[in-house]
Amino acid sequence: MSQPTPAPTTDDDQLQSAPGPRTVRAFYQVLANTALANVTSSFLWFALTFWAYLETESVLATAIIGGSYMLLVAVFGVVFGVIVDRMKKKAVMVLSSLVTLSTYLIAGALYLTFPESVLIDWGGPWFWVFAGVILVGGVVENLRNIALSTTVTLLVPSDRRDRANGLVGAVQGIAFMVTSVFSGLSIGLLGMGATVVIAIAATAVALVHLLFVSIPERGIAHVEGEAPKGFGFREVIPAVLAVPGLLALILFTTFNNLVGGVFMALMDPYGLTLFSVEVWGVILGITSIGFIIGGGLVAKFGLGKNPVRTMLLVNIGIAILGMTFAIREWWWLYALGILIFMCLMPIAEAAEQTIVQRVVPFEKQGRVFGFAASVESAAAPISAFVIGPIAQFWLIPYMDSPAGQESLGWLLGPGEARGIALAFLGASALLLIVVILAFVSKPYRELSLAYAAAPPSLHTDSEGTDAASPTDAASPAPAARAPVSPRS
Repeated sequence: MSQPTPAPTTDDDQLQSAPGPRTVRAFYQVLANTALANVTSSFLWFALTFWAYLETESVLATAIIGGSYMLLVAVFGVVFGVIVDRMKKKAVMVLSSLVTLSTYLIAGALYLTFPESVLIDWGGPWFWVFAGVILVGGVVENLRNIALSTTVTLLVPSDRRDRANGLVGAVQGIAFMVTSVFSGLSIGLLGMGATVVIAIAATAVALVHLLFVSIPERGIAHVEGEAPKGFGFREVIPAVLAVPGLLALILFTTFNNLVGGVFMALMDPYGLTLFSVEVWGVILGITSIGFIIGGGLVAKFGLGKNPVRTMLLVNIGIAILGMTFAIREWWWLYALGILIFMCLMPIAEAAEQTIVQRVVPFEKQGRVFGFAASVESAAAPISAFVIGPIAQFWLIPYMDSPAGQESLGWLLGPGEARGIALAFLGASALLLIVVILAFVSKPYRELSLAYAAAPPSLHTDSEGTDAASPTDAASPAPAARAPVSPRS
């Protein structure tokens, strides 16, 4: 007979307080500060992408930049997750802000040191050094975002976590809306140098504000009385495999990101074909209201009894949308498609986070979120690096040729960006097939049952009375005893 798994302990042998009104207020403060930090990193990231494409006029350059970002997220995802599990959440966020501020200062120094004619030469080393330090600052921001996902579990009662994740999506939408507008305007009117200065100042403000934000966390939750050791996969894989279907969820999202890499590499070049950089920034800002709408819907109504099913339904919508929003070179069709896409994204993200927060013990969530970010993000650079050259040297020239127009013009219509539209169509059709297969798969049913069987709370109250054992949350036994239903 197996021995019961020891309950989690903390580094000061005190258990975490049960979530309540006080901790929820703390969550709102953390969320506001994270919004400020995300605005800053997104502002400079968008600006870098706009600036690179306008100065180089190369889809390949923007694909490499976007792919490099996702590659760095993949490489450091597990490391970030373990850091989150080994440190208090506020300390993690302060560390993230310090590193980001340092990289932006280096970028500013590079801009002052070299003339812009040197920095915009994407065939030379300094373009990539300049872009690289900005990328690092953006990547480290993911350390804060992983910590934010665990603070939802720490600070928000279990029956409100899906709505809290909806608020996270809405706040990210606000950040996206603000930064996309001002990034385009900043590059178009002020230039890259002033944009870097603004990012440095805003990052410093976010860091100072963070020092006054309180996260009530008495200690660091550990499994079996000890902190996680090392930064590898050894302690992550068992936490993922303990939940039936969770690995399949991560792999599905990985494939989703494989398709998403196509959009990451080509959406800005397509938009900049239809609009000037200033107008494109405004279009992104207006359509990012979709993030707020989608996040607000989750915050208001939740995700239903089965977030796994909700997530797959949303992905069907994304696939159909991706097949149609560039079917003709009409600016309003593309803008409307992006608006709907941004409505759907926070719902999908909230669903995945709510599932992990429910079925994975709190003391392991940093590693699981980090592992998921690492594996899922590894896919996007592959497709981004592949689709960039394919679009630049094959799809775009082919669709511009008489042969391409004769063979596919009936489907995609005329226009100078039909090669990019063909890439969108193919990637989305592939996603639709995979989502349909996921709906009828065994892992979908297993994860749905594991979510339904998991205890609603992963915390122990301040008196030390178990609200629900964290170790039980990842146990596959209840799911094995539950009846299997494809609609669960």
